[in-house]
Order: sequence, then structure tokens, then C-alpha cells
Amino acid sequence: MSKPVALTIAGSDSGGGAGVQADLKTYAALDVYGTSAITALTAQNTRGVTAVHNVPARFVTAQIDAVFSDFAVRAVKTGMVSQTDIIEAIAHALDHWNPAHRVVDPVMVATSGDVLLAPQAIEAVRKLLLPRATILTPNLQEAATLLDAPLAATEQQMEQQGRQLLAFGPRAVLIKGGHGQSAESVDILVMPNAVARLAAMRVDTRNTHGTGCTLSAAIAAELAKGGDLETAVRAAKSYVTAAIAAADSLGVGGGRGPLHHFHAFERGHGTAR
Repeated sequence: MSKPVALTIAGSDSGGGAGVQADLKTYAALDVYGTSAITALTAQNTRGVTAVHNVPARFVTAQIDAVFSDFAVRAVKTGMVSQTDIIEAIAHALDHWNPAHRVVDPVMVATSGDVLLAPQAIEAVRKLLLPRATILTPNLQEAATLLDAPLAATEQQMEQQGRQLLAFGPRAVLIKGGHGQSAESVDILVMPNAVARLAAMRVDTRNTHGTGCTLSAAIAAELAKGGDLETAVRAAKSYVTAAIAAADSLGVGGGRGPLHHFHAFERGHGTAR
């Protein structure tokens, strides 16, 4: 039996903690073969982003076509897509290759606070990526920006914004509450006919670089392995929570460090599966 394949379409992080690098680590940790199409190169570390070089849209298309023409891709996730022409190219490729699962992570701002999405591209995300998404995974700020609304302050408001985002066309919306202030980190999964509350105790660490990328990649990995949507989201949440809890043991970088993607492979912890 062949290993399930997932594709990440996202920006590169030279510091290795977020973007394509985090996605490929996540795929590997969850026993999925990872492929990639890079949308932008970032000069980045745990302290911030110092430069961004966008990849030409036609070359993004070439990367996607190269992957789909040779691999049986079961799930795709999109991350940093900062320019309108790149978003248009991705939408066209998704229509052409028609993968079963599409996880859209509307990356707008890095953990360091650096802006990663051009303001004029936000409307393209709304019109071209949201309707094609199996699941949309915004954090509180991203959800508010997509809706041009105030930040959700309660779980009820998170659910309400999730329902509003469903109107743009995704089959499900996961509003991530990791940037909240409560003792629990609560995400709200909103589907057309159901709502699920996913909670975990908040981990006291500043090493959370790449959390959103990792979560969306983990969802894509679980979908690639054949899990149903809610099961995939719950498994991804558990994986990310454990990766955050183990993040301090890495001890890399001088800023907001990355998660420990391979925490389950550390000596004494056995394997991830």
C-alpha cells in the first residue's frame, strides 16, 4: 500500500519553524509523504522576518503541476500566499487537479508580528480560496480581518464568525483561539449542521512560532490518511498541543522558538504511530 501524499503551497521560512519547513516536518511526523510548492522566500528567524521575495505566479503553477502530474495527492494545504496573481494561479490549479481535500490557512501575520499578506490580496483570498476550501483555519485576528469585523472575544462570537465565514463557501471553518487569554486554548469547529468545541490547557511557553502552519498541515495529513473532517481536526489539535508542550526542550533561536514537530520520536517517547 502506498504512503498517502499531501502538498503544501506556502512560503519558505529560512529559520525552519513555520511555512513549508514546518509543514513538511508535520507531514513526516504524521507518516505522510510531503510535497511542496513554494510561493515566497522569506529571510526569517525566531525574531522576525527581514525580507520577502515572492515567487512568480507561473513558477508556482509549474511546481504544483509537477507534483500533481507524478504524485497521487490526497490533500493540499495553502499557507502564505501574499499576492493576488499567486492566489489566482492556485485557484486555477485546484480547479484543474481537483484534490479531494483543501485546507486553507489564511496566513496574514507571522508570530513575530510581521505582515505576510498584501492588503489588496485579502479580497482575492475571500473570493478565490475560501469557496474552494474543505476547511478554513483562521485565528481570531484573521477571522476578524476576513469579515472586516471586531475581534471575537467569546466562544459564542467565535462560532458566529465561523458561521459568517461559511457563507463564503468553505465546507467547514475552524476558528483558532490560541491567541486568547483564558486558561484553556479553545478552537471552534463550525460545520453547516454541527459545531464542535476543541479545548486544551494553554501551555506556558513563548515558543509558538509556526503553530498555525503546523495545525493546518496536521489537518491535511490526517485527511490524506482518510480521516473524516472532525476526527482529522481533533487529531491535529492533539498533535500541535503536544508539540507546543515539548517546544522548550529544543532550545533554538533567541526569539519565539518553533514547536517540537518530532517530539514523539525523542528517546523514551517511542514513535508517533
